[in-house]
Amino acid sequence: MSSVSSNIHPVFERILGREEKQNFLNQHSRVIWMTGLSGSGKTTLAIGLERRLNELGFLTQILDGDNIRTGINNNLGFSVEDRTENIRRIAEVSKLFIDCGVICINCFVSPTKDIRDKAKEIIGKEDFVEVYINADYELCEKRDVKGLYKKARNGEIKNFTGLDSPFDIPECPDAEIKTGEQSVEESVETLLNKILPHIKK
Repeated sequence: MSSVSSNIHPVFERILGREEKQNFLNQHSRVIWMTGLSGSGKTTLAIGLERRLNELGFLTQILDGDNIRTGINNNLGFSVEDRTENIRRIAEVSKLFIDCGVICINCFVSPTKDIRDKAKEIIGKEDFVEVYINADYELCEKRDVKGLYKKARNGEIKNFTGLDSPFDIPECPDAEIKTGEQSVEESVETLLNKILPHIKK
C-alpha cells in the first residue's frame, strides 16, 4: 500500500445515506445524460426541463460542458484523452449529486460510445438515463449558435466533433429528442414525459 493511500480513511458508512435524502426530497435521484452534437439543443432543453421539474417540486442540478470547462476541467483540451478525462471527472461529480438525492441533468457532447459507457460504469447503469438530442451536423452547422462550426471549417478548431472527430450515435438511448422536428417547448414536454417515470417516488 502506498504512503498516500494509507493516509486515506473514507467515512462513507457514517454519512447520512442516499435513501434518506431521496425520501426527504420525495424523488429518485438519477443522472440525465444528454448527448448530441454541439448546437443540437442540449443546454436549451436542460434549462427548460429543469424549470418544468422545479415547477413539479423536484430538486435538480445542471452540469453543462462550457461551465465545467471554465472551472473544474479548465486544464483539459479536446484530444480523445482529455475528452475521456473530462467525462470521468463529470461522472464522479454526478455521482456525488445523486448520492445527495439530487437529479443531475448533464449536457455534454460525450461523442463516443466508449466515453459514455465509462460514465455509465462510474455512475451505475440503474442511475444513468441516456438521452440522445438528435440534430444532424448540417442542422447544427446552420444554427451555429456559438460560432464553433465556422471556426472549425476555417481550421481554427481541431478535433471538432462531427467534422474531424467522430460522434457515435447512441444505439439504445432511454430517450431520443429530434430537435429539428419539434419546437423547444414541444421538445421539453416530450423529454419531461420520458424522464418522469425514472425520478418519481
